[in-house]
Amino acid sequence: MSIKSDLTLAFLIGGMTSCAIYAAVALPGPARVTIENFTFKSTTLSVPVGTTVTWENDDDIVHTVVAIDGSFRSQALDGEDKFAFKFETPGTYDYFCSLHPRMKGQIVVTP
Repeated sequence: MSIKSDLTLAFLIGGMTSCAIYAAVALPGPARVTIENFTFKSTTLSVPVGTTVTWENDDDIVHTVVAIDGSFRSQALDGEDKFAFKFETPGTYDYFCSLHPRMKGQIVVTP
């Protein structure tokens, strides 16, 4: 191989590596949990740090969204009401409906 072809190969490999790195980075964006039939749909949701999760009540019954660790708490959500919370710290956040405690969910926030 010549020096020119070695440099071209190095450039191509370096470019592919950079593309792979950029493709692996997930930017935080909106995420949604619906409440219907007395359940949180997605029971467990995994999101990167900086993501805002929105819960929307699609039931005809009032529900709440309450973190077990006290980090967030919605008001009573009537049908079609929404509650949003931005997750800034990695960890696992278990939550439930304070009006219907068997309704449970979990948000896993990754670095």
